[in-house]
Amino acid sequence: MPRNAGITDEMIIKMYKSGVSFKEMNSIIGLSDSGIRNVIYKHGVKMNREQSSGQPRKYRVNEDFFKIWTHEMAWVLGIILTDGTISKQTHTITITQKDERILHLIADYLEANWNISAIYPTRKTPTLIINSKEIKMDLEKFGIIPNKSLTVPFPNIPEKFLPSFIRGVIDGDGWVQDRGYVMNVTTGSIKFAEGLLSVFKSWNLRTEITSDNRFSKNTIYRVWVKGKYDLPKLAKIIYNTTEDNYVFYKKERMEKHSI
Repeated sequence: MPRNAGITDEMIIKMYKSGVSFKEMNSIIGLSDSGIRNVIYKHGVKMNREQSSGQPRKYRVNEDFFKIWTHEMAWVLGIILTDGTISKQTHTITITQKDERILHLIADYLEANWNISAIYPTRKTPTLIINSKEIKMDLEKFGIIPNKSLTVPFPNIPEKFLPSFIRGVIDGDGWVQDRGYVMNVTTGSIKFAEGLLSVFKSWNLRTEITSDNRFSKNTIYRVWVKGKYDLPKLAKIIYNTTEDNYVFYKKERMEKHSI
């Protein structure tokens, strides 16, 4: 039985590690149980007896996490919106970050198993895997859906939690110049770009949107904050936390010209 088009070994292993049963994987992947096992054995992944027998693997996660606003929830939401991937076929959410410490923090907040995916030749960046139908449905309410990159809106965030959300957005897909003069967030969604621009304007920051379609058929938008006085001002707003839930070097660069 041949596997379905576009299904890679990496995708099979990700589904297996996220707790998808063999019965579910059969229809998605197109392989028999033995075919799936062969892929798993080939990559040296430890088998789970319950899962291979067709029973779902036990998976712990706080499924109410995105139902109640907290600063931690807003921060994680910002990261998932910019740096997360929602599966079409399964109830899997993956978050990719070069800073693995950030993934462990997110797992702690979600009270989830530390299912940090191993690095394969096709993936050089650590990835956190969350498997929950309830969380996937809650994220959909914020417009975070499969293939969201071109259409995701700027969510309706309570003002109290907006700084934490923006910090998550910058941690997920923000770039801060090492000299501390400019910062930008890249997105394929004009709706999100305009929403982010509006927030920066409301904080009286020097901001603008630029667009670029030289390297892709889709337009890429960059929302900028510019100026050695504006970046420290932004830092003062968003780093409103007593915890280390942020990417360290981005904070350091933003505060480079603090008085």
